[in-house]
Amino acid sequence: MTSRAGASIVIACALAQVSCAPGTESAAFRAQTASLRPVHTYSIVARDPASGQLGVAVQSHWFSVGPIVAWAEAGVGAVATQSFVEPAYGPKGLALMREGASAPDALASLVKKDEARDVRQVAMIDATGRVDAWTGARAIESAGHQVGQNYSVQANLMASDRVWPAMAEAFERTTGDLADRMLAALDAAQTAGGDIRGRQSAALVVVTGSPTGEPWKDRLFDLRVDDSPEPLAELRRLVVLQRAYAHMNAGDLAVEKQDHEAALREYAAAEALVPDNAEMIYWHAVALVNMERVDESLPLFRRVFAMEPNWATLTPRLPKSGLLPDDPALMTRILAEAR
Repeated sequence: MTSRAGASIVIACALAQVSCAPGTESAAFRAQTASLRPVHTYSIVARDPASGQLGVAVQSHWFSVGPIVAWAEAGVGAVATQSFVEPAYGPKGLALMREGASAPDALASLVKKDEARDVRQVAMIDATGRVDAWTGARAIESAGHQVGQNYSVQANLMASDRVWPAMAEAFERTTGDLADRMLAALDAAQTAGGDIRGRQSAALVVVTGSPTGEPWKDRLFDLRVDDSPEPLAELRRLVVLQRAYAHMNAGDLAVEKQDHEAALREYAAAEALVPDNAEMIYWHAVALVNMERVDESLPLFRRVFAMEPNWATLTPRLPKSGLLPDDPALMTRILAEAR
């Protein structure tokens, strides 16, 4: 049975039009091609000029495409590396941009040094919006890219050459934040035919325009669908959920600051996005209690307790942490909703 590395060598030899009969390939060529992974896909790298946000979005018929294709760093840039993918384009491209190189210069420098450049497809954008892409001459058709203002779209092994122009058109005409616009580009690619093999995984990464000094805050979205018959639909669901939990986090911070009005606004916003999520309904109810709006909270507690009785078990523990008033009569009233 041919190993994946061996199969990659055979494919790479065919693309490079050299012999790969057993024993004929050089050690150098074997070392160069053994790690090739045929991640044929469509993707977008983009920047929002208003917020400075940078991002990558991708879909492929390949398991867990996100960790090897999508790279981004706040205040630096974003990279998509695909086709017979060399993941090192991601960290190396970001390092060059971090040191001051423009995205086009960083890409040109790495492509020039890559002996397998003809089977690569890479796009880079930097923090000022300078952008460029490379599609190797031997990327599997249909393959190509389109560079526009603050974005590049690229695709290979597509059903037709309409895919990347459709992505560009969708990105340019869609309103909303960067995540919304990149998702629109992915949907347009699928509508235009998408990957000729079908679909399997997708990912979206969005980082802030300027680093906060706290890297965990810089990644506004870092979402992956590793294996799904409908990866784009699932990615959209996760984006909505991420937005909802961003409101939840803001609500928790407001609670810490004893700003109950702000907490209520944030929890209500989260619940509006994901109306059947017990967690969000519960903390909305807690916020109402802390604003002395107990009557409004009780129907929410009733819904949550019906969804999962353990929320009723949790509730008496909250006064000790200062999250509910230490009032036995109030607690009895709340827990009555569990019955």
